[in-house]
Amino acid sequence: MLNFAIETARDAGQLLLEKFGRITTVTLKGDINLVTEADLASEALIIERIKSHHPRHAILAEEAGNAVVVEGETEWKWIIDPLDGTTNYAHGYPCFAVTIALEHRDEIVVGVTFDPTRNELFAAEKGNGATLNGKPIRVSTTEKLGASLICTGFPYDFKRKDDFARHLTAFLMQSRGVRRDGSAAIDLAYVACGRFDGFWEEGLNPWDMAAGRLLIEEAGGWVTDYKGDPFSIYRPPVCASNGKIHGEMLAVLD
Repeated sequence: MLNFAIETARDAGQLLLEKFGRITTVTLKGDINLVTEADLASEALIIERIKSHHPRHAILAEEAGNAVVVEGETEWKWIIDPLDGTTNYAHGYPCFAVTIALEHRDEIVVGVTFDPTRNELFAAEKGNGATLNGKPIRVSTTEKLGASLICTGFPYDFKRKDDFARHLTAFLMQSRGVRRDGSAAIDLAYVACGRFDGFWEEGLNPWDMAAGRLLIEEAGGWVTDYKGDPFSIYRPPVCASNGKIHGEMLAVLD
C-alpha cells in the first residue's frame, strides 16, 4: 500500500508541476477557497488510480467535498488532497503538495506527502517510521518554546475566531519565530523532519491532516487537540510538536 501511495503521489505531483504557472481556469469554492483545473486533474488521476488498483476501497477527496466519493468498503478508506496549497499554486508561489493517506478501521496506516517543486517525498507506514526521500526522519530535539520555530495556518474564517489573534500573538512573543506557508500538509511534514518544532491550526479538514499526523507520530512527535486529548482528523483543531515543547504549546492554546 505504501509503494502504491508513493507512486500515485509522485505522478499527481508531476502533473501539478507541468501545469504550474500555466493555469487558465480558477474558480471559487465558497467565498475565498480556490479550485484550479490542476486540482481537478490531479484528483481525477488519483481517484482513477485507486479505482483501478483497489476498486473496493472508499475514497474521501478534497475537491469532491466532505464525503466518501466512491462506494466501497469503509474498512479501507483513502483520504486525499490532490493539491494542498491551491491559493499558493494559483498565484505561482511554489509551496504546495499532494497528500494521500490510507485509513484502516479508523486508524491511519499509510501517509504520503509529496512536494514536487523540491522533489521531496515524505512517507510513513504505521509502525515502520517516517522517511524523506527514503531516508529516516525524526522530529527536532528543541526543548523550549522560546527556542522553537513554529508554524500555523490561517483559517478561512479567522476574522470570526475570537482566539485566533490571541494565539498568534502569544506564539510570536514566546517562540523564536512563527511561519505561515499556506500548506498544512507541508507544515506537518516539516514538523516530522525537524524543520519546524511545532504546529497549530483550527478549521482544517481530514485530508489536510491525515498523512501529516502519521508522519509526525512515526517520527517521534505528538499530535493532540488543543486540550491535549487524543486527536482525530475529523475533529480539529490540531496541536502537533516534537513532544518536548508540547506542554508549553498547550498552555498557550488553553
